[in-house]
Amino acid sequence: MDCFSHGGDLAAIQAADGATPLDCSANLNPLGMPPEVARAARAAVARCIHYPDPLCRELAAGVARRDGVEAEQALCGGGAADLIYRLALALPRGRALLFEPTFSEYGHALACAGWEIRRSTLCPEENFALTHAHLAHVEGADLVFLCNPNNPTGSLIDPPVLEELLEGCARRGIRVAVDECFWELACGGPGLAPRVGEFPNLIVLRAFTKSYAMPGLRLGYCLCADGELLERMRRCGPPWSVSAPAQAAGLAALDCPDWPGKARELLEQERPRLAAGLAGLGLEVWPGAANFLLFRAPGRGELGERLLEQGVLIRPCGNFYGLSQDYYRTCVGRPGQNRRLLRALREVL
Repeated sequence: MDCFSHGGDLAAIQAADGATPLDCSANLNPLGMPPEVARAARAAVARCIHYPDPLCRELAAGVARRDGVEAEQALCGGGAADLIYRLALALPRGRALLFEPTFSEYGHALACAGWEIRRSTLCPEENFALTHAHLAHVEGADLVFLCNPNNPTGSLIDPPVLEELLEGCARRGIRVAVDECFWELACGGPGLAPRVGEFPNLIVLRAFTKSYAMPGLRLGYCLCADGELLERMRRCGPPWSVSAPAQAAGLAALDCPDWPGKARELLEQERPRLAAGLAGLGLEVWPGAANFLLFRAPGRGELGERLLEQGVLIRPCGNFYGLSQDYYRTCVGRPGQNRRLLRALREVL
């Protein structure tokens, strides 16, 4: 599995006519980056003659206020992926449990750090839902990774199942890392942030990348009540992992609290329309709550290449554990983007 095989790699992709393709492979806020965030990042370039704050003090304090935690419970990093690797390095090596298919960087980070990885498979017949039956596999683990909503399936964890897992892991002393990078675009609300004080074994991962469409700036953070763990994570990477423009953009994003909510309104209209359009083309579509959809084109492992000839890039999902080469993921975009995707699919199917 290629560890760099993700969506949004436009540097490696070109449409057949040489133009930049419509990128449906990266799951970002369909409204794009807020203008205020772009302005703040540009203005901060003038300050790049100086080192950025290695502790992201102002940004961490702002994140803490927004998410209802203490400032010392927030750690910023160069995207959520940076913090995933730091977490894998900071904890004593042991057994980690992944519910697959899910974001591949959990497994890559754990393997690089020398963890033993166990996997519990989510079933397409159950809409890739995490069920009470899966929780039996938690026994014997030292760390459990969750993605809520899950990438690439878009499925949300049923609250009673999540509660049972959190409480069971707390009793057993098992660390639980919950990736909520798509939470603001799926649900809104506080998520698990207010509960880090209740569960010292809980690590909540979040990112500005998705909610504010700023992946090129690389900015994420984690929340945890275990100050010693956060300090070890801080020491498991370079001291200046968050640039001055990224920190400035994050602060500006915090001043745009309604931006993800505006995107949710659009997504709630467009996601069912796109899902219906995909199903109408004979594709198998899984319901999701996020800003993307997982679908299958049985026996069509070349669909991504064929679509690129039409100037549209989607995310092949054959490198996700448990998925075959005919699974794909597409973002949910604006109406015109979704119509263009469906037109291109109609041409190649």
